[in-house]
Amino acid sequence: MRINSTPQVVTIAGSDSGGGAGMQADLKTFQARHVFGMSIVVALTAQNTYGVQASLPIPDDFIDAQFQSLAADFAIKACKTGMLADSEHVNAVVRNLKQVNFGPLIVDPVMVAKGGATLLAPEAVATIKQELLPLADAVTPNLPEAEIIVGHPIKRETDMTAAAQTIQELGVKNVIIKGGHRQDAQASDFILLADGSSFWVRSPRIATGNTHGTGDTFSACIAAELAKGESLKKAIITAKAFLEGAISQGIFVGHGHGPTNHWATLSEDVQVSAVKSSSSLQG
Repeated sequence: MRINSTPQVVTIAGSDSGGGAGMQADLKTFQARHVFGMSIVVALTAQNTYGVQASLPIPDDFIDAQFQSLAADFAIKACKTGMLADSEHVNAVVRNLKQVNFGPLIVDPVMVAKGGATLLAPEAVATIKQELLPLADAVTPNLPEAEIIVGHPIKRETDMTAAAQTIQELGVKNVIIKGGHRQDAQASDFILLADGSSFWVRSPRIATGNTHGTGDTFSACIAAELAKGESLKKAIITAKAFLEGAISQGIFVGHGHGPTNHWATLSEDVQVSAVKSSSSLQG
């Protein structure tokens, strides 16, 4: 029997025909982080750097078939979700995740595209909160997504810490709230771990239009690092450094929100500051 030690990771998400976000960004991240990437397509989008022009959900039975196909052949060590379209498809993904062992689950609660288009039907938010988040090892909302989940504005860093606690009470083990939408000199992310400890990860804000697919890239990198056996804290720090490098060295294609550069080198400008001590950093 062949023994393959290559870490294997799967993204469960929507396809971006423009290649900058969605599972295309996930697979590029997996490749850059030296893990073998696979995909389960939940929705197709006609999309470019301007936004999403059309979308087409995948039938539930074909989602089932993709899960069954991968589970029958691969030793998947981590997985992540991205765009899940609507409540029906969230439930289909949840049903399948309960039947397989794909390792740690990172939920990127994709709700709105960079161009402003809605990517998640409103009724699906409740389904994600009630059904998907309790299965997740970590969730990675940006500020607009976190506001939708908790139901109120998040303006200050104290709001971010309170929101993380509220989200954790939904059943998700670890919460990572990304602060890139705040107009501060630094892009500051707040992390609340399962053991109650917390910390901030900060990096200089980069003035650029190349931010298409940043959330996908960040969550995919965390999944990749977990598949390699890294602790959650180290995976988050690596993902932050990878994303900052990818943004600062963005690729200039298209005429709207350009994509990041998945060939880029890690940024050395990431800073970590603990809020509470922790005896365990493994999520």
